[in-house]
Amino acid sequence: MAATVRIHRPEPGYAPDGSDRGFLGSGFFIAPSWVLTCAHVAMEGEGRRVNVVFKPDPGSAETAVEGAVVAALPESRPGTPGPGGWPAPDLALIRLLRPVEHPCVYVTERPAGMFGGGSVLYTGWTGGGSGQLTRFSGRCQVMGTFGDWAEDDEQMRLDGDRMYPGLSGGPVVDLARGEVVGVLKSRSDGTTGGTSIGVERLRTLPVPPGTVAAESDDPYQSVFHAHDRYHADRHTSPVGTERTWADLQRELGAGAGLALSPQQRVDLLGRLAELPPPLSTRSLLDVLDRLPDSHPSEHHAAPRGWRDGLGTLYDAPGGDGALELILRYCMSAISAERPYVLPSTPHAEASLWEWVRRTAEDRLSRKFRHELAGLWHNGRRAPGVEHLRTPAPALEPVRARSAPYVLLQLEARGWERDRYDWRIGVGQHTGDVLPVAEDSRGTAPQALPARLAGPLAEALRRCDEPDDPAMLQVALPEALMDLEVDGWRVPPDGRPLGVLRPVVVRRLYHSPLQADDGTDEREARWNRTMTAAMRAAVVDCEDGMRVPVPVVEELRGLAYETVPVLCRHGDRDGPEAAAGLGRVLDGGFGVALWRRRAAEPVTVCTQYHRRAADAVGEARTAEQLPRKVHELRRGVHAARTEMYWSHGVALFWDDPHHPLPGSGQFLEAP
Repeated sequence: MAATVRIHRPEPGYAPDGSDRGFLGSGFFIAPSWVLTCAHVAMEGEGRRVNVVFKPDPGSAETAVEGAVVAALPESRPGTPGPGGWPAPDLALIRLLRPVEHPCVYVTERPAGMFGGGSVLYTGWTGGGSGQLTRFSGRCQVMGTFGDWAEDDEQMRLDGDRMYPGLSGGPVVDLARGEVVGVLKSRSDGTTGGTSIGVERLRTLPVPPGTVAAESDDPYQSVFHAHDRYHADRHTSPVGTERTWADLQRELGAGAGLALSPQQRVDLLGRLAELPPPLSTRSLLDVLDRLPDSHPSEHHAAPRGWRDGLGTLYDAPGGDGALELILRYCMSAISAERPYVLPSTPHAEASLWEWVRRTAEDRLSRKFRHELAGLWHNGRRAPGVEHLRTPAPALEPVRARSAPYVLLQLEARGWERDRYDWRIGVGQHTGDVLPVAEDSRGTAPQALPARLAGPLAEALRRCDEPDDPAMLQVALPEALMDLEVDGWRVPPDGRPLGVLRPVVVRRLYHSPLQADDGTDEREARWNRTMTAAMRAAVVDCEDGMRVPVPVVEELRGLAYETVPVLCRHGDRDGPEAAAGLGRVLDGGFGVALWRRRAAEPVTVCTQYHRRAADAVGEARTAEQLPRKVHELRRGVHAARTEMYWSHGVALFWDDPHHPLPGSGQFLEAP
């Protein structure tokens, strides 16, 4: 119920205090930043835009976030509007256009054909004609179905409590298992009951043409991978205090007699969600068909993701037979052909194998365990060899390092706190910086974007090439390292600078740093990151808990290709945050990542660690990393939910071969 939302037309503001102004219907958070509802609700918005209204926490104020309809079934508006005018499946996915914290429901991985019926709960919002919206819930019995699944019009018939206008789009929950199994579609012409659509109908969303090169290319995989990671991360977090879905199911004894306990299901689904999806539905069906024939062979809505295939195996007969099937299925997922491969994919495969090995040791025979071990060793990929049909596209090539760039320097005025002098120049391949503009009268931080808009625009105009924007390097004093220049808009009504071009941060002042052999350690580290594959290392967070950043001498012991990543810097809980960043900058690193924004107290850090490591691995070298971070910022601005983890991330990128002006490199203006 906490994840159930109201959906309104995208009017200025939103319906305050439960007003039904612009109210279209209900929906629910199916995954972080994703709402599932009915197509006849979502498509009533204007230009496929709606407002999503919800309460992040009980007793908190309502939050309204604009959302975009990414997919609808059917996509086109029927020619017969009005009640009953939208045929089944009548489903729509809405993606939020900015990241917010919210709870998510648990969605079944079992198709409706395996749902045994019984009592269900439904919930949503309704005005009941009073003009004031209120949350409403009720219970119904599943009375059967009508329509034909093959023609996309199959619906579950519900009978029981009364249903009111506005409830359409709300979740339908199987009370025996605690899982969302459907979306409320309509109320009956009588006084009670209505119909719902099974969530597995989302599997019929159009498959993207060609080979999928990223999870985000397929909304179905994006949503359910995010759903499964959400629940797994929260359940396995060592610092979370909330009762998770799996915790509550365990207390209720819901997993008794099943092949997997609720905790095992959540953990396994999270690990499967770290793998790239199956190459195709056909390849997934082949995996299932190769298993011993003690599993259902008929799929009303064919499985599309690893979670879907898993859901067909739970009820296989034969004692531990279902568990054996599940473990064989997992081994097939490990060795399957991939549509793409991420730097984290080998780790995801090893993590899934560890789950299989541990589960088999607890319950299954030595002979079967030996068989699994053989499958693991025989199926392991040789180094550098991936089971790819077509390789994922490479990152956009960066311009040569000799290409011009714009340098913005901000320097604190020692006699005026919180006021800064600034210089803007164009960096040349010779190492010189040609001045464009400067001001030594002191500018307050909040006035900098407007004051610098004109000079920055001019400097950037001198450097930009068509379809090849120049890099903006921002040199800052240590106290100002979190200044979000990539969020400035130049001009004020334009897009953020970080969306338009690579924006990196440099340190205004450095102290000399020599290695034991007398060489310049900063140059040695930089040269290594430009030629060798970089590796990310989170230095201030372990198992979801903040830890002090190591001392400088310990940081200097890290491999030269290491990119330090700060997870907790944005928390700002005392002087340690600034001191920790200072130690990283003193450690001689030319490249580092940190997030400026504080994480919510219950937020699990796992995704940030994982995604940051992927970003560094995909960039491979320091030369490519600014473009990779630029890609992420564009993705956040474009409401690509898989990139929301990078919201507010800063990139430190300090090339010692292009020292900052201060010893004659800034030429006199003509």
